[in-house]
Amino acid sequence: MEEGLREQGTGKFSLKIHGWIGLAVIGISEILLFAGVPLVRTFFTPLAWSGYILLADSLVFRQKGNSLMMSRPREFILLLPLSIGFWLIFEFYNLYLRNWHYAGLPEELPLRLLGYAWAFATIWPAILETAELLEGWKGISRRKIRSWRIRKGHLAFSLVFGSFCLILPLLASLRVAHYLAAPVWLGFIFLLDPLNYRMGRDSLLLDLERGDPRKLYSLLLSGVLCGFLWEFWNYWAGARWHYTVPIAGHIKIFEMPVLGYLGFPPFAVECFTLWAFVKNEFRRARTSHG
Repeated sequence: MEEGLREQGTGKFSLKIHGWIGLAVIGISEILLFAGVPLVRTFFTPLAWSGYILLADSLVFRQKGNSLMMSRPREFILLLPLSIGFWLIFEFYNLYLRNWHYAGLPEELPLRLLGYAWAFATIWPAILETAELLEGWKGISRRKIRSWRIRKGHLAFSLVFGSFCLILPLLASLRVAHYLAAPVWLGFIFLLDPLNYRMGRDSLLLDLERGDPRKLYSLLLSGVLCGFLWEFWNYWAGARWHYTVPIAGHIKIFEMPVLGYLGFPPFAVECFTLWAFVKNEFRRARTSHG
């Protein structure tokens, strides 16, 4: 910890080796992409995000003296398959929303499945690493607000509202469900964070009750930053997302319609809430068997 702080205090751009590897992966992937290397065009998105995660983790370690990969490697390894599983939940909802689809995928099924799994495994680590990095930024790290008073009625309303948001797209007609992305990007926040609050750890409501908005602010900004990078890298990739957002879908920044960018900040909060819920359940299971 002291070494990490000393490195930060020198003002030198010192990184752990995996940070330099991450920079190299991003740079080399960009070069090979524009050189037209087919394999890199196909796997450019997961390549770029893998490099980004390595770089972000190294920056977090430089800032704090600890990081997800360096200090909690088991947690990081667990996060990878969970990231795939979490995203498949949203793929299920997209069967009703029909807001995105994929193009340029490999025809060979093993390569296509590899691309899916690799890309999906980077989503949660990217969001959470970025949020952890931003939380140490002075503009966020010194933020305090008046403490929220959380009542049982607030928790009950949140649970009901979250459930409603997640059920509504499944009950609506396909024509109506096409317009119901917003409830999906909000539902798990309102459903799961009250449960995290009741378990007493890793809850945004608990943070707000303490007058500490730093986690919330960092997650929202993480969604903005990662959302921009997703669309920037997706635009140039051979295998990529295409969007069919029904409102103002023709007004785009890169491939994403402008209104779609509003979904990234709450999605980042949702990423944290889902991950926190799983961690809290693991802790509760260990306690009950301990």
